[in-house]
Amino acid sequence: MVLSGMVPDSPSSERGMQAHVFGSKWSRQAIPKYELPAEEMPPSTAYQLIKDELELDGRPALNLASFVTTYMEPEAEKLMTESLNKNIINYEEYPITVELQNRCVNMLGRLFHAPLSADEAALGVSTVGSTIILSTLAMKRRWQLRREKEGKSKEKPNLVMGANVQVCWEKAVRYLEIEARYVFCTEDQMFMDPKQAAAMVDENTIGTVAILGSTYTGHYEDVKTLNDLLVEINKKTGWNVPIHVDAASGGFVAPFLAPDLVWDFRLPCVASINTSGHKYGLVYPGVGWCIWRSKDFLPDDLVFHVNYLGADQASFTLNFSKGSSQVIAQYYVMIRLGMNGFKSIMENLQETSIFLSHQIKSMGFEIMSSEDPSKGLPLVAFKLPKDASRHFDEFDVAGRLREKGWIVPAYTLAPHADKSKLLRVVIREDFSYNRAELLLADLQMTLDFLKKQDAKSMEARREAHKQYGAAHKHHKHHGLAVAIPEAPLKSIHNTSPVAAVTTVKPASSPTVTKPPTPAATPKAAAPTPAAVKAPTPVATSAATPVAAKAPAAVKVAAPAPFAAAKVVTPPASRPLSPTVSSKDAWDKASANDVMASAMLSPKRNPMLKKYQLI
Repeated sequence: MVLSGMVPDSPSSERGMQAHVFGSKWSRQAIPKYELPAEEMPPSTAYQLIKDELELDGRPALNLASFVTTYMEPEAEKLMTESLNKNIINYEEYPITVELQNRCVNMLGRLFHAPLSADEAALGVSTVGSTIILSTLAMKRRWQLRREKEGKSKEKPNLVMGANVQVCWEKAVRYLEIEARYVFCTEDQMFMDPKQAAAMVDENTIGTVAILGSTYTGHYEDVKTLNDLLVEINKKTGWNVPIHVDAASGGFVAPFLAPDLVWDFRLPCVASINTSGHKYGLVYPGVGWCIWRSKDFLPDDLVFHVNYLGADQASFTLNFSKGSSQVIAQYYVMIRLGMNGFKSIMENLQETSIFLSHQIKSMGFEIMSSEDPSKGLPLVAFKLPKDASRHFDEFDVAGRLREKGWIVPAYTLAPHADKSKLLRVVIREDFSYNRAELLLADLQMTLDFLKKQDAKSMEARREAHKQYGAAHKHHKHHGLAVAIPEAPLKSIHNTSPVAAVTTVKPASSPTVTKPPTPAATPKAAAPTPAAVKAPTPVATSAATPVAAKAPAAVKVAAPAPFAAAKVVTPPASRPLSPTVSSKDAWDKASANDVMASAMLSPKRNPMLKKYQLI
């Protein structure tokens, strides 16, 4: 007697007609996860099994924590697919691909006002996540060569930067054995003060770092003031301390929204600039770019020359083999949009940011970011007003929004200001007015829900989240707080637990110098945090609307204990640029917004009520 559904699979059913994926043996047995399976499986089965697991990931379109591009046009995706098998390091075999890379470097060099003649080539590299360590290495080696020439010690190099830098900078100084000198933030000064930075410079300073778009609040640091101060210091001392501008986010925003803002190679102390193509460069991850002012700022002994691939190749990268798809996609975006196209997209993002900022403020939140395009990125950073009687905080708001599908990060500010909690919404190319309205509606419902909870019920919710790995326990990753599981996860198909990972602390870490506490800081008597920067975690585009009018402002009632606020209607919107994306893509994005909100909100979909904590 054979039970239904338990008939053994025959070779003919698998290799001949191929049984339906969910009628095959693979859908009813555990699949090895940490070792190779003994048998092969049909490609359609492997695809479906993986796809089904990936469905449990968050939706990129609703991930408002990330700056990373989540939309590209079909033509760009086609080019990327067609070049997946090209290793861009093979210069001799793929000369045109390399030429496209060089064109991107030259376009960026001129966009950032590098001092180049009409026929002079810009100096730069494309990377996959190593622009910071490469630029730091160049600054260190240049300092070492100068000190050697002067017959002075090359010991104890230091780098001056704000405490609000991303973790990649901490990795760079640790790996390269450089002393980190942090300019700490305050609740009133949430990004680097250039005067404090200049005061920390000495003869062992290899360089200073200025961020064009802080991860925490999106603010641009004052590169020009820092430059002017360093010009005077260098003139008096001969130290020649340079500036590296971390324009990972702002490099593709400021030139189009604030062309008169002077932050780049127009300033004589700016030696190098990095930017991320996979953020506001509108390319899928990951591709980064680092541009140097001239050959004088990239020492020759850091550049390697190899010829075993058929031609002499100059190389200054940490990785050798590298895919070409993202570089080709970057070139596509640049020639597809041009100056006007980029400007139209960035203006749309800025308008959406202002609209969202006004509406969130009307709910009673305090806005911490800037609406001025010359002062920051198109994002909204906000926090709850101080209220000792309130039983919930920003992390509770983020957790409740996550239940509705939105990924909105909650995090604390940089060290010395880390008692302040913030929420942040990054405005990307695919974040439309329509999607903003849906977010606002869910944010209002979240506030209404949390306001009704007492302290005991809120603590119970936090304990429940903690049990399932969504607690207020945070891990440092690119400047934002992210939840990490309390215990190892268990296999879905396999009952054996995943082995826990042991973290080994390094034997030693570079010295970190603390600056003097600013006199204006009202909380000077508070306990001083540890010298080494406290862990900080991360948080970039998609279809943009076509010729659509800005919708009316969302009318939201201000819930107690927030003060009632008048709903502010944003300035009239320009017609949205037809160069941004096709109407089909926009219609699809709008439909997805409606579907996502309808399915994720229990008030819109009563069938979900019994499955959600409402």
